Amino acid sequence: MKTSTLLFSRKGIAIVLGLILIGATATFFVHKTNAATPTPTTASAPAAVSVAVVQEVPVTEWDEFSGRVRAVDQVEIRPRVSGMIVAVHFEEGQLVKQGDPLFTIDPLPYQAELDRAEAVQAGAQAQLALAQTALDRSRRLIENHSIAQSELDQSNANLLEATATLKAADAAVQTAKLNLGYTEITAPVSGRVSRAEITVGNLVGAGVTAPVLTTVVSVSPVYVEFDIDEQTFLRYTANGAAGNMGLEHIPVAVGLANEEGYPREAHLKSIDNHLDTTSGTIRVRAIVDNAKGELTPGVFARVRTGGSASTAAILIDDRAIGTDQDKKYVLVVDGANKVAYREVKLGPIFNGLRVIRSGLQKGEHIVVNGLQHVQPGDVVAPTAVAMTGNLRPIAKM
Repeated sequence: MKTSTLLFSRKGIAIVLGLILIGATATFFVHKTNAATPTPTTASAPAAVSVAVVQEVPVTEWDEFSGRVRAVDQVEIRPRVSGMIVAVHFEEGQLVKQGDPLFTIDPLPYQAELDRAEAVQAGAQAQLALAQTALDRSRRLIENHSIAQSELDQSNANLLEATATLKAADAAVQTAKLNLGYTEITAPVSGRVSRAEITVGNLVGAGVTAPVLTTVVSVSPVYVEFDIDEQTFLRYTANGAAGNMGLEHIPVAVGLANEEGYPREAHLKSIDNHLDTTSGTIRVRAIVDNAKGELTPGVFARVRTGGSASTAAILIDDRAIGTDQDKKYVLVVDGANKVAYREVKLGPIFNGLRVIRSGLQKGEHIVVNGLQHVQPGDVVAPTAVAMTGNLRPIAKM
């Protein structure tokens, strides 16, 4: 019983080993057969891309800047005489005209000073008249040798003294009149007045340290001040706007933060007389009509300026531009439909197309759609499209 079991076990093992050997042989045969059979290959078709012709048209290049609205006239109203404020003649934010009353300082002390000065003036005038009469009499008497020369000299001295006294009295009257006039504070310019910083019943002093009573800023026109970089400044001066000459030839448009585009026309007023070496910019001032009072001094403004003369520029669609690290490039398609890499330098946007400073020539064909599917050296299947945003097919290449 034990012997038969052992024989069966050895026999089973032999059978299993035989099956394994047969499977290995079959696998090797199949693998060898497959390796010997070549796999058929097919050439990849050229990538389909949209290609447009590079355009060259005369353009006026626009540069965009950020600026601030400034008032042409901005005045801090300060008292020129001391006293108590007895009246405020305006409402906060009111539009005033030049000469309109703003504040009244108590005029009674200054009226009294004027009255006193006028009384002194009258006395001085009487003294001068008396001195003149005495001099005339002395001249007649000296001709008759009735008085000594010293008396005539004294009469002359009295006249000179009376004249000086009268001039001092006249000056005192003039000063008193000015001080009395200063008690009525009026708007020095037309514009919008701020709030009253000091109200009725408060005492105010005079002089350079006097408090600000209110401010008045002109409304129309207004300035828009902004800084331009050195390269732009040099480009403008090269086109005939050196210093402040030829500024009228540079177009300017302004838009507020909540406005679309640049709806407000403007013109340059001045360019500063020096370049800020720290920032590399120079301050420019444009002037804008503000008849409706929509531009408030201090608000942010977007400014667009253009060169004084149009120049021929290469224009392409922004979709045709790729980025290679810090470089910008396009893919140019030659007559054999082969793609070539071309580095370009970009300019501003003009009518929806990008100005190319360098790297392309008029009439060349570039890939404008499908840029991500091709590489330099590839052969492509181009479809001609217009150099516009809709990329409409126009004809076969």
